[in-house]
Amino acid sequence: MFWFAFASLSPVMTLGLAAQWGSGWSLLALLHMTVFVVLMDRLTSRPLPSQGNSAGAARLLSVALGIAHFVVLIGAVQALTSAELTPGGKIGLAAAAGLFLGQVSNSNAHELIHRTGRFERALGVAVYVSLLFGHHVSAHRRVHHVYVATDRDPNSARRGQGFYRFWPRAWVGSFLAGHAAESQARQGRGGHPYRIYVGGALVCLAVAALLWGIKGVLIWVGLAGFAQTQLLLADYIQHYGLRRVQRPDGRLEPAGPAHSWNAPQWYSGAMMLNAPRHSDHHMHPGRIFATLELQEDMPTWPHAMPVMAVLALIPPLWRRIMDPRVDHWSARRGKS
Repeated sequence: MFWFAFASLSPVMTLGLAAQWGSGWSLLALLHMTVFVVLMDRLTSRPLPSQGNSAGAARLLSVALGIAHFVVLIGAVQALTSAELTPGGKIGLAAAAGLFLGQVSNSNAHELIHRTGRFERALGVAVYVSLLFGHHVSAHRRVHHVYVATDRDPNSARRGQGFYRFWPRAWVGSFLAGHAAESQARQGRGGHPYRIYVGGALVCLAVAALLWGIKGVLIWVGLAGFAQTQLLLADYIQHYGLRRVQRPDGRLEPAGPAHSWNAPQWYSGAMMLNAPRHSDHHMHPGRIFATLELQEDMPTWPHAMPVMAVLALIPPLWRRIMDPRVDHWSARRGKS
């Protein structure tokens, strides 16, 4: 559990220094979220073992990260609206904070909304609401986990679909599908969660306007948009091209090992709370991140998850790398 805590929490310290002092500290915070992660991944090829006896510590870490999220977000907006940091310091801080919100806060909020405890789930909802992306809670739980790796899931990318075409489809599609799924589940009962998602987002922007003016609103929206893009990048690369089979009776086969892409790299995996062990998550959504496992029958990327997300921003390169792998796994499943 030490490495999960160190990899996910240590950027909070460098981000705090960057918000306070800017300049070289902002560069350090950015390097911490990028180059340092890549270098640590290369120290060893051995993935972290599953830690089945650390559920309590894992839950405490998730709560701590949920609280740290608001410290980072509010601290970054405060620093970026001040006149004390240089333009270069602000750029470095904005990039580093945005990466933290998109990679660590997103992964942790995803973990929290799958917990059964009311406080933990509410904290996960609050994180997504602060990122102006509250609808993801409903879309993820009621749509993505039901229809993953099918065309009925807006967040499961088709083979050959570039990220820039996927982004609007996934954002708008998940908003509408999540609303429809919640409405159907509640059948006219009160307390629709979209009131919380939309109302909470408006409250966040109102607070930003009250404390920092229009500049604060724009910075908050910018950081949230950066984080949202990383979340959608994660969805894009984690299910790209993989499809579940429809059985003769019309039902879909259960989500299995071959319906998500995975990565074994130890440090980036620890930083993102085992988000790259995605197949096991879809097979067992209630499992705490520390207990997720990797198996040989799970599709694996050629590089770590953050690297694959960058490659996805170059669609021709992404397709050249990934389409043959999609075809390989499709053919492999056809022979089984």
